[in-house]
Amino acid sequence: MSSVVARRAGVPVRAGIDGTVGVGLEEVGGRRVVRARTTSDRRRGALAPEDGASLARAAELALGARVPLLIELASSGADVSVGLDALHGWGTAAAAVAACSGIVPVLAAAVGPVVSGPALLLGLSDIVVMGPSAVAFVSGPAMVEAFTGVRVSTEALGGLGVHATTSGVCALEADDPVEGMAEVLGYLPDHTDADPPRVPTDDPAGRLTPELRDVVPDHERASYDVRDVVGLVVDDGVHCELWRRWAPQLVTAFGRLDGRAVGIVANQPRALAGTLDIAASQKGARFVRLCDAFNLPILTFVDTPGFLPGKDLEWRGMIRHGAELAFAYAEATVPRLCVILRKAFGGAYIVMDSKGLGNDLCLAWPQAEIAVMGAPGAVQILHRRTSDDDRRTREEEYRERYLTPWPAAERGFVDEVIDPAETRRALTAGLRALFTKREVLRRRKHDAGPL
Repeated sequence: MSSVVARRAGVPVRAGIDGTVGVGLEEVGGRRVVRARTTSDRRRGALAPEDGASLARAAELALGARVPLLIELASSGADVSVGLDALHGWGTAAAAVAACSGIVPVLAAAVGPVVSGPALLLGLSDIVVMGPSAVAFVSGPAMVEAFTGVRVSTEALGGLGVHATTSGVCALEADDPVEGMAEVLGYLPDHTDADPPRVPTDDPAGRLTPELRDVVPDHERASYDVRDVVGLVVDDGVHCELWRRWAPQLVTAFGRLDGRAVGIVANQPRALAGTLDIAASQKGARFVRLCDAFNLPILTFVDTPGFLPGKDLEWRGMIRHGAELAFAYAEATVPRLCVILRKAFGGAYIVMDSKGLGNDLCLAWPQAEIAVMGAPGAVQILHRRTSDDDRRTREEEYRERYLTPWPAAERGFVDEVIDPAETRRALTAGLRALFTKREVLRRRKHDAGPL
C-alpha cells in the first residue's frame, strides 16, 4: 500500500446544511467518488435528521453518477435530543445505501466509535476498512451489562481485533482508512456495467512458475502457505487480501492476472488444514458475490479435506451456511477458473467451484487427490472388519486407484492436468479466452438463496 493517496477537493453537496455529515464529489486515488464523512467533534457525531438526509443524498448521487460511494463513519448513534426523527433519518440513509448494492461499490471506513443504528451502515457496505482506534457495536457495554450481567470493555466488545477476527465486519485494517479504501478501489470498476480497471504490467503472461513444484509438500498432512501459490501466479506477486484474520482457513484476495483484476479464493492448509466451517463459508460466499457483482473473474485454488465436523457447527447451521458458498458460485456469471492443488474431498470439493457448480476451466496438478474422501475414511467404511495390516494395504490400493486427478479428468470434471510450472501460463490463456464471457439470466425479482 502506498503511503500517500491523492485526495483532490471536489464539488461540495448540501454544504449549507448545519450537521455532522459532509458530502462531496471528489477524487480519491485518481478515481471519481462520492465521499460522505461524519465528524465526531460535534455532538460526538450523533446523526440528526438532516445528517441522515445527507447520507441518503450521497448514496443517491453515487447511484446516479455511477461512481463508488465512500463513507467515513464516526458516530455515537441517532441524536437522542431530536427523538424519532433522527431514527427515521439514518433509516432513510440505510435504504439509500442498500439501493446501491451490486450497482456501485460501497466502501465504508470506521474512523472512530460507530455506535447503535449507524453501525449497521457498516454491515450494508461491500468492504469495511477500520483504523486502529475504531470501535463499532449496536449495543454498548452498559446495555450488555444491564441485560446479561457481563461487564465488558468497549475494545473487547467492538474493537478492531474483534471485528477483524471474530465478527468478520472488518475486511481490511489500515492506519489510514481512506488509503485502505483507495487500495481496494483500484481493483473495482465504477459500476456494475463497467469492467475493472486494467493495469499495464511487465510481468509476462506466459511466465513459467517452476517454484510451484516445491510449494506443496509431498506428505499429505504437511501444511504450507497458499499465499505463496497466489504470489507466484499473480502479476508481480502483488495481491490485496481481505478478511485476513477472519476464518483464516480460507484466503480471499484481489489480484491481477495479465493486467486484469481478479478475485482469488483459496483454501489455506496452515489453518484448520483448510477445512471449511461456517465462518469460512460465509466469507467465501460474500467475496464470490462481490466479485460477480463487479465483473471480476474468480480464480479458485483448492486444497481442502472437507467440512470441519462438530456438533456445535451442525447446530449453528453448517448446512445452511455451507450452502451459501455453493449458491454463490453456482449463480456467478463471471469467468471462473479453478486449480486443484492437492486435496479435494467430498462436499467441500463441490462447493469450492467444482465442475458440477459450473466453473469454466478446471485444472489440476498431478499430485491432486480428488475423491469422496481420503483413504483411511474410505477403507474404514468399505473394509471395516479387516486386520490392521490388510487395512494399510487397502489404503495404499485406494490411494493409487482413486486419489489421483486422472479419474476426474477421464470424466470431464477436470479439463487438464498440468505441470505446476505451467499454472500462470494456463490461467492467463484461460482468462484471455473467457474474458468476453456473458450469460443471459432469466428475469426474477431476486434470488432466495440461503443466508
